[in-house]
Amino acid sequence: MSLPPHPRRTRRARLTGIAATGAALALVLGACSTGADAGAGDDATGADTADLGAITVQLSWIKNAEFAGEFFADSKGYYADAGFSSVTLNAGPGATESIVLSGGADFGLSNAISVGQVVAEEDAPLKIVGTTFQKNPFTILSLADGGDIATPEDLKGKRIGVQAGPNEALFDALLAVNEIDPAEVTKVPVEYDPSPLVNGEVDGFLAYVTNEAITVESDGHAVTNLLFADNGLPFVAESVVTTEEMIENEPEKVKAFLEAEIRGWKDAVADPEEGARLAVEEYGTDLDLDLDKEIQQATIQIDLIVTEETRENGLFTISDDLIAQNLATLAAAGIVLEADDLFDLSLLTELLEEQPDLAK
Repeated sequence: MSLPPHPRRTRRARLTGIAATGAALALVLGACSTGADAGAGDDATGADTADLGAITVQLSWIKNAEFAGEFFADSKGYYADAGFSSVTLNAGPGATESIVLSGGADFGLSNAISVGQVVAEEDAPLKIVGTTFQKNPFTILSLADGGDIATPEDLKGKRIGVQAGPNEALFDALLAVNEIDPAEVTKVPVEYDPSPLVNGEVDGFLAYVTNEAITVESDGHAVTNLLFADNGLPFVAESVVTTEEMIENEPEKVKAFLEAEIRGWKDAVADPEEGARLAVEEYGTDLDLDLDKEIQQATIQIDLIVTEETRENGLFTISDDLIAQNLATLAAAGIVLEADDLFDLSLLTELLEEQPDLAK
């Protein structure tokens, strides 16, 4: 499960065409946290807990049930118990990797493809130190009475809405790993709103099975999902990313953060309805979230988090086999890295050895 720490070295491959991230960085650094973010962590920590100061966490998306574990960790005081004086949860979407690299956040939540791109292209000193989602939620969403894309072969002759940036590389990898000629598919630039799918402008839409798929279905449309993880592209998502400097110089801060995260996500898995309520009533109050939709999302994502491997090893762990699958997916996207270029699970391993109850 663990990988030994290692010195940085020149990456052995480069990925061309990575999307620029500066504009998104400026956008997200201006995002504000809700009042709920700072509340639970303001109390004094126990006498035997180190004072690790304040931290900022860059979320990958808006403050919905996707981050129920973070909401539990904040509201139930797990961050404070771990030694943090306060925690700010910055809403996404944005260039998580750039924000963490620049010091705008101590930790960020991203996925292996996005992190791998930046590591390969920029020799970025970033590492994934644990992951929430063992199974990524990416899907090609289609209407059952429209494109009805159930298999990779169904992509041929279709118009697929794909967002700019890392999602393009991800979609290209889906075609490559399934031996589909890109000329047989029309890629249509879209944003994250699935309206083009509902309006018939595209036949399929790159989406999250835990987000846009639920939204479209809740609007009365029967949907079909072509899950990336089940069609040649398994990789981890909502992964905790931080800098090599943080890992080397402040290992106790990394371990404390992972401890609070694991405790929060254990609660989120056990009580998805409360996780949804926290999103709707406390952390995402300005988003007009629908409670039923958030409960559905919080429930569906449990299957992405809890697997046979996490039941055996604990939440946030990444097995050697899954790491190998991630590297194969990255290679399909044109990103050739070794395991220790991208992953450093040494501190997570230490934490679970010191506190085996976390792995139960």
